[in-house]
Amino acid sequence: MLIKAKTFKGYKLHCSDGEIGKVSEFIFDDLNWTVRYLTVETGTWLMDRQVLISPQAVNATDEESEYITVDLTKKQIEESPLLYKDSPISRQFETSFNQYYGLPTYWNGPSIMALNPNILNETAAYKEAMQGDIGLEPHLRSTDNVDGRRVHATDGEIGHVKDFIIDDKAWVIRYLVISTQNWLPGRKVLISPKWIERIGWDDFAVYIKVHREAVKLSPEYSDDRALNRDYEDELHKHYDQKGYWDTKPDDNNAE
Repeated sequence: MLIKAKTFKGYKLHCSDGEIGKVSEFIFDDLNWTVRYLTVETGTWLMDRQVLISPQAVNATDEESEYITVDLTKKQIEESPLLYKDSPISRQFETSFNQYYGLPTYWNGPSIMALNPNILNETAAYKEAMQGDIGLEPHLRSTDNVDGRRVHATDGEIGHVKDFIIDDKAWVIRYLVISTQNWLPGRKVLISPKWIERIGWDDFAVYIKVHREAVKLSPEYSDDRALNRDYEDELHKHYDQKGYWDTKPDDNNAE
């Protein structure tokens, strides 16, 4: 199911032995736009800590009841590697986190072969630019931080990031919701991460590999329109791109 990140915010997180808090944002890597962590606001419980949950622990999401169930206990979460609020999510922490939960290290796994070669990540310029994502490894981004960033087509600005569309089965970001209000008032469009060329190091803007005219003529997106396969097919045909559902896992940089 495809759900907006902002719709997910506020969903209650249910462990096997009770509720622990609410989803506050998502941490994803901009190599293949996979969601790596759900961040949880726990109120007065573990209030001095950043609480991260791997999507691999998620059993189900319920849009009607607005909750997410995870295959973890409160004690497991409480005894997980400690990460204070505003502390960096370092590779060392991620390694400890994965070892504690028995998870594979994604940066050494098969998905590392599905990177987008147009997005640089280990340059000094990148690390300097990542000051906007304080506390994250160079490859990690938070949805809250990328929200609002300006978006440029090959021939000019088209708008800004308004939201993200998350696939809650594969836990990847399928689309960025772009508001074009300063260019095409009242209009929103969807852009696949596969059409992103780069994220600017100096201006934090998102640059896409399409022309403004193509964006202008693309199928309009609205919160009221059903985001179904017919719409997705229309969108991908407009950009002359193969849909992620028609690609092999090794060819799909969102898997």
